[in-house]
Formats: sequence, C-alpha cells, structure tokens
Amino acid sequence: MTKFDKFGLADPLLRAITAEGYETPTPIQQQVIPAFLKGNDILGIAQTGTGKTAAFCLPILNHVLGAKRNLTPKTSTALIVAPTRELASQIVDNIRAYAKFSKVKVALVVGGVRSFGQVKAMRGGVDVIVATPGRLLDHMNTDAITLDNTQMVVLDEADQMMDLGFLPAIRKIMRSLPQERVTGLFSATMPKEIKSLACDFLSDPQEITVAAVSKPIERIAQSVRRVAKNEKRDVLTSLVLDESVERAVVFTRTKRGADRVCSHLKEAEIAAVAIHGDKSQAQRERALKQFKNGKNRVLVATDIAARGIDIDGVSHVFNFDLPEVSEAYVHRIGRTARAGRSGVAISLCDPSERHLLRAIEKLIGSKIANENGEIEEDVKPDREANDNKPRTKRSRNTRPFRQNAKGKSKPNAKINEFKQRGEKSSSKQNKPRLRSKRTGGKQRQRQAAA
Repeated sequence: MTKFDKFGLADPLLRAITAEGYETPTPIQQQVIPAFLKGNDILGIAQTGTGKTAAFCLPILNHVLGAKRNLTPKTSTALIVAPTRELASQIVDNIRAYAKFSKVKVALVVGGVRSFGQVKAMRGGVDVIVATPGRLLDHMNTDAITLDNTQMVVLDEADQMMDLGFLPAIRKIMRSLPQERVTGLFSATMPKEIKSLACDFLSDPQEITVAAVSKPIERIAQSVRRVAKNEKRDVLTSLVLDESVERAVVFTRTKRGADRVCSHLKEAEIAAVAIHGDKSQAQRERALKQFKNGKNRVLVATDIAARGIDIDGVSHVFNFDLPEVSEAYVHRIGRTARAGRSGVAISLCDPSERHLLRAIEKLIGSKIANENGEIEEDVKPDREANDNKPRTKRSRNTRPFRQNAKGKSKPNAKINEFKQRGEKSSSKQNKPRLRSKRTGGKQRQRQAAA
C-alpha cells in the first residue's frame, strides 16, 4: 500500500488528507491504519516525527464517521490520552484538520484552564475526547465525564504515561472503560519494564515496530560540545547567533534554568520565549503561537515540551542541560527533522554531566562526536603515575610550631615559658579533679559516719 485511498478510509478524510498535502503513508501509518481498522489492539513503536498521530487519528475518525452518530451526554465514542497539555492540544489541531469536511465534535480536556468550558462542551456528548490524565480523572470524579460508551482508546507517548506519576491515574481511567474496546499504545520508546505494564491494558496486541527503539532519526546531525558549566550560556549564545539557525528549541533541566537562559538570550538581542510548567496555559499557548509565527526565533523549554511541539521548520535543537532520563534525549532532538526535512542537534556537556552523556550514547547505540566530527573519550586519572610518586609522612605534632619570617620553624613561646619554670606544657595534671555533687555528697556522708 502506497496511497491513503487503498486503506478504505471515508471520503471526507481522503479529501482532508489531500488538502493537508499528504501523498504517501509513512511506514508506521502503512501498518497501523489497516490493523486499527480491523479492530486489533496495537502496541506501536516508532521514532518521533514519523506520523504516529495520523496513524491512530485517521482510524478513529473513520470509525466515528461510519458509526451511527447518537451522542450521549457526558460521553464520547473515542478517547485519546496524552501526557502534556501541549501534546493534547496538538492532537486536537490534527483531528480538526483531518475532519474539516465532516461534522466531528472533539473536546480538549486539560489542566491549567478553567474547567467550566470543558464541562459545558461535554453536556451533549462528543465524538472524541483528547485529555491529560489528571484533568480527565477530575471530571470523572465529579461525573462531568463518563466513559461507559467509549469504544476506542489511545494512550499516546505510552512510556511517559506509565511513569510512576501517571500510572495510578491511567489504571483508574482504564478500569472505567468497557471491556469490549479497541486499545492502542503509541510511543517512540518502550523500555521492557514499561512494555510489561502496557500489556496489562491490551488484549492480544499486535506489536508494530517500524524502526529501532530509541534510535534517533538518521536525518539529524548530532554533536556534543564539552564546556565548563559557567561557560554554557555564552557558548549557547554564539551557537544561536549562527546564520544557519533559522528556528531553534533550547532544552533546560529546570524551570528556573529556562527563565535564566531566556533572559540571557534576550540580553544578546535574540528573540526568545520560555515555556515550562510554572507558566499558565494561556502563557504557554501564547509562547507556542509566537514561536510558530516567527515572532520569536528561539523557544526555551523544559522536557514538558519535548513531546508536545510539532512545528515545521525547527532547524536546530540545543540541549543546554543533558536530560536526567536518557529516553528524553530522543524526544528532544525529535523536534527537528520533521516532515522529511533534516535537522541539527547540539548538546552542551559540562564535566558533571559526563555520566548522562554516556547513558544517552548507550541508549542510542553510538558515540556522539564533537563539532569536528571526533569522538572524545573521558579522561581518566593515571593511577600508575600517582602510585610512583614518593609519599611523604606528615608530622602529627605540628601544632606547637609556627613559621617565622625566614621560614624556619620555632617552638611556641608558651612552651618555652613552661620549660623555664620547670613545668609541663600539659595542664592535665595541674587541674583539680572535678567531682560531681552526688559523689562529693557520698564522700561527706562517709566522713561523718567515721
């Protein structure tokens, strides 16, 4: 299959796909779309930026258009759960683009905004809910949303969804769904431990892997700069000022770090904006909009944006801080080289992050070269050279001596004074022996009795 019309999709979807400029399905789409249309549970693993969203959205919309549209209040035909607000919002944008020639109702249910609008949208029921787990669970607890009639469910970025922070909420959501349903789990990475948990939610799943797990896209030119920690901001500024950088995403490890880097870039007259968890939903949407329309050339973000930014034309990704979780590196650099284009990913590594670099290289299965294309090995101390060095004994009794102006040691003046008086320098024997009141009392009693 090389064309979308071979899948048997509804005509409104085919018209929308053509309007979006899609011609040939990607490898993940070629395998997932027909399997999902048959009603099979799917565990899909593919590199980021290879078209996973369309792979599960198109079969869902095809099912919605083919079913009798009898919307029930507070329910939906399909549910898509994503880990971040940005990714959920991006999925909604894609659904609306694919359903532009049909009347499909979609609701975005995420935190960071007032819930009244979401409750109002669910009163009459919708075809598709796209939600983050926390806010979805809140609405389920207040009976604003029920999942009794949900027939299809997708967990996007399943490895992050099943992290310790998301797993309890995901289990509650999955228990509320009907037993008879079609389930799909999609991600760019799928560790063995997470994969075993994923199988608890699937029934006889069809595993579809179209690329090596955790292997970055080949079109991304990766390199690393080994710099001192206090030099990172200046090095980053010089890199961003290069003419080849059309639009860039800079990743930091902390929210405060993102703000500091953004301020530093602005001082260098570089149009930059920051996005992280402390920003309100309105601020985050505004930042992404300004980045998309080119008002800001650089977006500084924490890992909250690593899986939610789907913007064409990102030429460079800079890792100002290396991620603590090596899998996040794959998602970070996946923000570039999208839609068949090439990209550049540059990481800044200070000495304290060398172990993180080694973990990333182990994950992707290759060494990352420097700007000259050379592989730099970590310098280890020469133990043999240290063992051959002569060792000198330190004198334990150095306190009584001090250096004079000529550098010669001379006894302390206090010690000389004791020697002239014929007394010992230690006052231990000259001090009266202290007795506790209790001991002295018993001694006086014995003397009185005698």
